[in-house]
Amino acid sequence: MNVGGKIYRRKLEGKIEKFLKRREMIGIKGARQVGKTTLMKIIYDRIDNAKAFINLDLLDMRRTLEENPLDLVRRYKEEGKKLYLFLDEIQRVESAGEKLKVIYDEYPDVKIIFSGSSSLELKTNILPFLVGRAFIFELFPFDFEEFLQARDQGLAKVFLEKKRSFEKALEGKDEPEQPSFENEFLNLLDEYLVYGGYPEVIKTKDRETKKMILKNIASLYIEKDIITFFGIRDTSKFEDLLKMLAFRIGSILSISSFSSALKTGFKKIEDYIEILRHSYIIHLIRPFYQNLVTELRKSKKFYFLDLGLRNSLIDNFLPIGNRSDAGNLLENFVFRELLTLEDTDIRYWRTTGKAEIDFVLRRRDKIIPIEVKLSPEKPGKGFHSFINTYQPENAFIITLKDFHRERINSCDLFYIPAYMI
Repeated sequence: MNVGGKIYRRKLEGKIEKFLKRREMIGIKGARQVGKTTLMKIIYDRIDNAKAFINLDLLDMRRTLEENPLDLVRRYKEEGKKLYLFLDEIQRVESAGEKLKVIYDEYPDVKIIFSGSSSLELKTNILPFLVGRAFIFELFPFDFEEFLQARDQGLAKVFLEKKRSFEKALEGKDEPEQPSFENEFLNLLDEYLVYGGYPEVIKTKDRETKKMILKNIASLYIEKDIITFFGIRDTSKFEDLLKMLAFRIGSILSISSFSSALKTGFKKIEDYIEILRHSYIIHLIRPFYQNLVTELRKSKKFYFLDLGLRNSLIDNFLPIGNRSDAGNLLENFVFRELLTLEDTDIRYWRTTGKAEIDFVLRRRDKIIPIEVKLSPEKPGKGFHSFINTYQPENAFIITLKDFHRERINSCDLFYIPAYMI
């Protein structure tokens, strides 16, 4: 990833490289402006074989792929040699799934790498044709580790060690390491919570310019790409819903309350939520439950995949110390970081009596409760209730900077700063 004239590796790059020599296609999906094209070009530059990079925003290229996909291959392929064919923004191609399948079936020595900005379009019109023929990867805005790599590689090394110790603690194999460089981490965390992880935002140091870039992303991606692409007619209702979601991050998703507030049909709000989810604006998590009578089973919670975009929607770029929603931002941040953990299912827990745990991780054979608090607080009744019921080995309270350990019955409770996860 090229940020400020330097190349920074995205973590996804290493995962994709393992599959470059295989027959299957590689698909990279994610929101616009998160760096899909840049990532594809980095991979493209490292390939020594015959290769072609096709920008499907260009009408001629798009039309050729739509009307005669084999001609596109014939133009770039040398007889008897493997071709790596990069197709950027595949969702713009009509019947793209069929065209990719034709190329794949007719040319076994053509390796296709494609990108797409709409998960819903890929899921509906493209992926059904590629069953058994493609590996699909998701690219999000920079997570905190990638952000640190771009801003301070020395601190990024320290962070990686802390994160590894946190993951070992999740598995009950070790205790979290003592934090260090607290003020430096907190300053960078503050910046990340306010401006998020879009590459162009990280590249820019001037805060007014960061705001302008985020507002531009919101305008181009949401107002034009999403609204135009999905043919949304009542744009004001869609935008109002998006702002309401931004004000309520970390809340339980109530379609009926949004429907009532916006005076819009239940089904229409459901459709809008699906569009926002598949466009990588929001992410939904399901409840954790085992008791069918007392625990919520259907309601989902929602978070934004980038806090900078979220803050732009509500036009609030104040630092964390001056915000009434600082706790919500920190909770959203913790969700975003937990999302990077492999082999981990993220849920939340809430009973009909409203006892609640922010996150419950199901990681291999373990159940791990996690609460997020701005400042260190004693765990409430809900936390004790969960521990007594499910008897986890470890539990965590994530704060801005507290670090210590307590014991609740047979459970180790760790207080850990957010910049260590």
